[in-house]
Amino acid sequence: MNKEALLQECDFKAVRSSGPGGQHVNKTSTKVMLHWSLKDSNVFSEEEKELLFKRLQSKLTSDDQLVLSYDQSRSQHKNKDEVFKNLVRLLENGLLKPKRRKRTKPTLASKKRRLDSKKRNAEKKANRKPPSF
Repeated sequence: MNKEALLQECDFKAVRSSGPGGQHVNKTSTKVMLHWSLKDSNVFSEEEKELLFKRLQSKLTSDDQLVLSYDQSRSQHKNKDEVFKNLVRLLENGLLKPKRRKRTKPTLASKKRRLDSKKRNAEKKANRKPPSF
């Protein structure tokens, strides 16, 4: 993934942050919002775009834009760096292909534990019944 090209495609916007901060919070725009369009991106191939669309569908807006925000720091520059790192991390995780699960047989000990547990349960329930004469 070309991070420089990805950075060029991002649209950053600074807005006022919420929370405590006194007068400082009312006069500075430190919260950074990042807008990135998946369908207009030139960084990824069509196959990668389809995979990302499938994996990030819940985070995308109706026009296939990803909107992230970050406001932890009082510095706009730090917030911008962090929100971009979050975007890169999100896209890298979206492109990872999960490992296939290797099927294994249950061990002899686990089978024995399961059967013992079933026997204990059966005995417990049998003891609850009234005796038959």
